[in-house]
Amino acid sequence: MQVDRQLTDRDRDILRGVIEAYLLTGEPVSSRQLAKSDQLGLSAASLRNVMADLDDLGLLKQPHTSAGRVPTAAGYHLFIDTLMEARRPSDEDRRAIEDELEGSSDAEQLATAASQILSRLSSQIGIVVTPDLGNSSLRSVEFVPLSGSKLLCVTVASNGFIDHKVFEVDAPIDREELVRVSNYLTESFAGLTLKQIRDRLLKLMANERAEVDELLGRAIRLARRGLDLDQQPRLVVEGTESLLGQPELADLPRVRRLFETFTDKARVVALLNRSVEGSGVRVYIGEESDLTSELDFSLILRSYGVDGRSIGSLGLFGPSRMEYARLIPLVDYLGERLSAALSATM
Repeated sequence: MQVDRQLTDRDRDILRGVIEAYLLTGEPVSSRQLAKSDQLGLSAASLRNVMADLDDLGLLKQPHTSAGRVPTAAGYHLFIDTLMEARRPSDEDRRAIEDELEGSSDAEQLATAASQILSRLSSQIGIVVTPDLGNSSLRSVEFVPLSGSKLLCVTVASNGFIDHKVFEVDAPIDREELVRVSNYLTESFAGLTLKQIRDRLLKLMANERAEVDELLGRAIRLARRGLDLDQQPRLVVEGTESLLGQPELADLPRVRRLFETFTDKARVVALLNRSVEGSGVRVYIGEESDLTSELDFSLILRSYGVDGRSIGSLGLFGPSRMEYARLIPLVDYLGERLSAALSATM
């Protein structure tokens, strides 16, 4: 706000002109280039002086001494907060979002669909972080026999997200017995989080009844094997390849860093969960986040949830030269629609 008070209307118009030109071309913007556009009605010399002042204020910078200027993170934020005109998603974009989400039958599919549609509509990387199932309450457990002595455990959380785990047992178990075990665990543990279930199982294992009650003993053994009691949030990433044609990724080392960014998914999830604290859409540019700093990228992020409670986050990740006026409302709208779609599955 302090910087904003120092700007005249002319300063703001020129800053807007530089940023809009840079977003369009990806090349540093010179005073001569702005003067040729004749939108501001100022000479190249006048524009050069104002651009130098904006540089001194930390809103623009010169990549090289002979080059024009590009926006800084502070310049982008001023543009986003006060200068640009946000555009609500078009009818076409809204229909595409609705069609994509309506074609998904469960929470896992909805999360994947949200990431895909974000990437497709933006030509950036779409990111969705699913809930931490370890802290989600349980809706049901089901064991399904597969070939031989393999079993599939399907865990459904109260927020609709599902975990699948395949494991082997010493000897095949008939379907009827698996139904009894599934019903017993669902009735005993529904409403508890997986972390609470782990604590409850430890207590049951120490109970002498578990040694003589066949159903209880089998339920404990299968629950320990089938329930992923340390389940962590899942990272859904779509569209990395869509950035490869952008000038910001013209060199191979930067392309390599982009793909390495998502190698450690647990680290990315932790960074995203810290970044999304609070309500509304958040924008991180360059050095403002550990996730965006190395590539000098931007992240547009918001939470989604059910019953007014945040359970995950979604957003866009890509070069800072983004179409913010369109993409910030797009992320916000998709977050609203994903939340509504998840509520409908419960």
